[in-house]
Amino acid sequence: MQAVKQALLQALGRALSELAPGQAPTPAFESPKQAAHGDLACTAAMQLARPLGRNPRELAQQLVDALARQPAFAQWVDAMEIAGPGFINLRLKAAAKQTVVAEVLQAGARYGRPPVPAAGAQRKVIVEYVSANPTGPLHTGHTRQAALGDAICNLLDWQGWEVTREFYYNDAGAQIATLAASVQARLKGSKPGDADWPESAYNGEYIADVAAGFAARQSVHADDREFTASGDPDDLDGIRQFAVAYLRREQDLDLEALGVRFDNYYLESSLYASGRVDETVRRLVASGKTYEEGGALWLRTTDYGDDKDRVMRKSAPDGAGPAATEVSAYTYFVPDVAYHITKFERGFTKAINIQGGDHHGTVARVRAGLQALGMGIPLGYPDYVLHKMVTVMKGGEEVKISKRAGSYVTLRDLVDWTGRDAVRFFMLSRKADTEFVFDVDLAVRQSDENPVYYVQYAHARICSVLAKGGLDGARLAAADLSRLTAPTEAALMLALADAPALLARAADDLAPHDLAFYLRDLAAAFHTYYAAERFLVEDADLACARLALLAATRQVIANLLALLGVHAPESMAREGESPSEGAA
Repeated sequence: MQAVKQALLQALGRALSELAPGQAPTPAFESPKQAAHGDLACTAAMQLARPLGRNPRELAQQLVDALARQPAFAQWVDAMEIAGPGFINLRLKAAAKQTVVAEVLQAGARYGRPPVPAAGAQRKVIVEYVSANPTGPLHTGHTRQAALGDAICNLLDWQGWEVTREFYYNDAGAQIATLAASVQARLKGSKPGDADWPESAYNGEYIADVAAGFAARQSVHADDREFTASGDPDDLDGIRQFAVAYLRREQDLDLEALGVRFDNYYLESSLYASGRVDETVRRLVASGKTYEEGGALWLRTTDYGDDKDRVMRKSAPDGAGPAATEVSAYTYFVPDVAYHITKFERGFTKAINIQGGDHHGTVARVRAGLQALGMGIPLGYPDYVLHKMVTVMKGGEEVKISKRAGSYVTLRDLVDWTGRDAVRFFMLSRKADTEFVFDVDLAVRQSDENPVYYVQYAHARICSVLAKGGLDGARLAAADLSRLTAPTEAALMLALADAPALLARAADDLAPHDLAFYLRDLAAAFHTYYAAERFLVEDADLACARLALLAATRQVIANLLALLGVHAPESMAREGESPSEGAA
């Protein structure tokens, strides 16, 4: 149906140029919200009404008359109706809808994917996500971020971007110093609750695990580092390095449990060690966009839309000498600016950061710093996807405590309780900036109320029917698709035809939740079809056509589940039904 839509769009463009030379809007169709309104809708008449000074319904009638003269509309459109203030609703012929089945079967795993970019035309994008300092297990916020980041990377890759997945963290800051002190206290026999236990120490059981590993002189290997412990409880620097490597390995195991990987790891400490932070500050001062006030160094972020100027370097404590001012810590957004310069210098024309909603204040500051440098970095660089945190419910009650972490539910807790597929699908089933409740009981329920089960069961059901049908790909590809005339078949084919545009839109909007919504709607269309019709009927041509439609539906479900990082199982049990039951 993509070829049909393209032909109709070209015909619409010619009709609009005829109606309004030089003023015609870009030809586009929308999908009506209600099936009763038709298969496609056009709002061009309403868009043209004001610039032409015309009545939109009169323009709509003129446009309908012009479209009726277009051969593509005569071939593929059954009827056109004018509704409301000037909507044009199109009803497609059955043959137009049926073309999608052959398109899906021919394209297979690439259905909905644009052509491969020409050599040299591929665009580079860096996506930064998770970026957790190695001070403890990954929590539910990191879990949502990992699922979002991975799915966004998959979508961008699908649309032809050259994607780099980056994990950014600090291995030498104040939190890391607290981590080392916590492990050292454990090594020397203290534990949470003891009088000599440091007030700021981390209390989770994982601290004891790190201490035990260090005492045993273990060697640990993370994706980006390795270290062998000395076993000496007075070796604070060795404790720090071992703890970082140990917890980085734990993060790797957490992410592996979720099926998430990274191409590169970038250390915040390297920005200081290489002099990049100092160089960034020097360039900002030279740009004339900074000023001194109250002993602090400020950046004029208000010049770039921020609500107030921001401190870059804090003033020295009372009584401190000049040297103290020189070594005063920079505020946290300064190394962020230096880090994003490296992204731009590495050739990434597009950068996307996926972070928690508590980073909202960082956005304007980082962008202002990048613009103040005058390096030609695009406005709005980088893009941000900010997500809200996750509330976990189990047994009807909120879960807040994890023995392993000490004070929060971890990524691995969720995976252990519900499985990778449920965690990923649930984390992607809502828009990132909305509150989300992760219901553990719902995530393991084998019923239509569980969205991931509902979608996966549709795929498994189709596999069961196709296995019973026993037709090979060649036979399905040769099916007489004109036999697909039932209303449930038309609805399913229209849903399949929506996938390519949906994928492009979701990539542009950085909105993988759109795929989760679509998959639930597609599964619903299939389940309705399954309840309404039989597939292995005596009429061999009809059976073949219906099995071809099922094969196409299975392919689209599998394609989109893969982009979300969710498996497409070939068999599943259902409450009250064995995997082999059901109508065929």
